[in-house]
Amino acid sequence: LVMFFYGSNGKSNPVSMENKVEHQAKNQITYDIHLPSDLGILYKVRLGLQSLENSISQLSLCHFKMQNTSTLDTFSLAINKTLPLSLNGDRWIEFPVEWPLKEALSVVTYHLTVFSRNILSERNLLHMTACIYGTHGDTGDRSLLWSLQNVQQGEDHESFLVTVDAVELGEVDKAVLLISSKTDCKVDIKKLHLKEAVKEHPIYVFEVNEAFSVNANKPQIEREIPVSFIMRGDKQKNDTDNNLHKEGSQTRNLTEYTIKVYTGDQRGAGTDANVHIILFGNEDKSEVFQLSQPLEHQDPFERGKVDTFKIKTKKLGSLHSIEIGHDGKGFASGWFLEKVEITDTSRNSVYCFNCNR
Repeated sequence: LVMFFYGSNGKSNPVSMENKVEHQAKNQITYDIHLPSDLGILYKVRLGLQSLENSISQLSLCHFKMQNTSTLDTFSLAINKTLPLSLNGDRWIEFPVEWPLKEALSVVTYHLTVFSRNILSERNLLHMTACIYGTHGDTGDRSLLWSLQNVQQGEDHESFLVTVDAVELGEVDKAVLLISSKTDCKVDIKKLHLKEAVKEHPIYVFEVNEAFSVNANKPQIEREIPVSFIMRGDKQKNDTDNNLHKEGSQTRNLTEYTIKVYTGDQRGAGTDANVHIILFGNEDKSEVFQLSQPLEHQDPFERGKVDTFKIKTKKLGSLHSIEIGHDGKGFASGWFLEKVEITDTSRNSVYCFNCNR
C-alpha cells in the first residue's frame, strides 16, 4: 500500500506503508507519517497498490482517518472500495481532503478516449498508462488497457474509452504516456481526448501521431504530450482545426440564461446525483446541460439551498417548459425539488417552474 499527499505547494514522494505499522487492532492499522513542512495545506490523497506483481487478489478499504498531530485537525472519510478490480484494473483511489475552514475539491469521473491503429490487437502484450496533469495536480499513472468501453474498430483505425476517477484536475495542460512490453511490438497512437463524464465540453485534445516500437533496446517508452487544443463547444465550423482555442464571432449569437435551483427544506431533500436540465422555448430547445458547478459553492443540491448556474445556448425564444432530472447516482439519491427560476438576460425575462415534489 502506497500513499501520495498533495499540498498547496506540491506533492509528496510516495509513502510506502511497508514496515511502517505503528499500531494494529482488529481490521485497523495506524501509521505515523512525516510529511515535508513545505508541502503546504493538504488538499488531496491518492492511495493504492504500488505493484500488481504479487498475487494479491483484493484489498478492501473501508475507512480513512488522518490527524495533524500538531494542530489536532482531523479528516475522516468512508471509502468502502476494493482494489484492484482485475489484473490490469485501476489500483488507485483519490479523494479530496477537507480541513476546517477550507472547502474541498470534488471527485470527478473523466472519460479518456484513445484513438489508435493497432493497440487492441496487441493489448495482451502491452502495459500502457497515462498520467494527466492539471492546475490541481495529477492523476498518477492509470492503466489504459482495462475495462475498455465504446470500442470501435475499422480497417486502419480504432478507438476506445477509459474511465478515470480522480479529484478534479482544474485546467488540464499535459499527459505523460508510459508504454512497456515483455516482447517486441509496435503501437500507433493518433490522439487522446479527455473530458469530464457529465459534461460535453471542454474536450482536451492531445495530438500524438506517433508509432512506438517497444523491443529489447527500448523495453519502456515515456512520452510527454502537451494539450494541443481545447474544444469548448462553441459549434464553429472550424472545430476540427488547431484553431479551436480562438473564440469565434459565433459565440455572439448565443443567449445566456441564469438558472436558480431551489432544493426543498425537509429531511432527505438533498441529493448527490448528477442533475441535468433541458430548456424548451417557442423557437427551439436547448441541448442537455449538466448542472454540476454552481456559482456559490462546490456541493450543489443540499437541503434548503439555492444553487445558481449560468449557461449559454442558441436562441430559444420565450421559454414554456423545462425537463430536469438526475441519474440516481449515489446512496439515497432522491431529491425534493421546490422550483427552478430561469432568467433570460437578453430579454430580462424571468420564468418560474414550480415542482414541489
